[in-house]
Amino acid sequence: MLSIRNLSGNRIGPIDLKLAGGDVAAISGPSGAGKSLFLRAIADLDPNDGNVLLDGDDRAGIPAPEWRRRVSYVAAETGWWAERVGDHFQDKRAAIQMLELIGLGESALDWSIPRLSTGEKQRLGLARSMIGKPRVLLLDEPTSALDTDNRNLIEHLLDECRSAGTSIIIVTHDVEQAERLKARTYRLEAGKLQAAP
Repeated sequence: MLSIRNLSGNRIGPIDLKLAGGDVAAISGPSGAGKSLFLRAIADLDPNDGNVLLDGDDRAGIPAPEWRRRVSYVAAETGWWAERVGDHFQDKRAAIQMLELIGLGESALDWSIPRLSTGEKQRLGLARSMIGKPRVLLLDEPTSALDTDNRNLIEHLLDECRSAGTSIIIVTHDVEQAERLKARTYRLEAGKLQAAP
């Protein structure tokens, strides 16, 4: 169970939200409404106030790297700090398995970051995050640059995660995507979160 109480930060809040294991929350809203800021606040990447608990454990009592392993944030544009894809994965065996699941394969480990398309970066960023088997995935428009086949591939993978008990908060403007992921829908506007009608 992810429990968010009175979460406030830069241009957002206060926000309350509860997700049980396997729940999906799909968040839409206009540009600049605070959707990315909300995800970053949950991940404790930006200054914020309020309480965030995972399975009863308060985020405040968990070291930041461990919290971000359990509650993993995948930005719309993922960060890369090394020249090769493979340098971003510590466990090569797990990386190969995950690359197969996202439709890329082992050869992607030898690719240079500059050669990646936006869609490949999105898929690889998600793969990098999922290898640690987080309890919660915070996804900022993870399929926005993908064609239909690759979007379906990622949605299938997310559905498997959901079925295995992973909670997901996904920023998406695709109403049909929210339906396919069996998500409860919310709208974030002017930093306030409300259940969508």
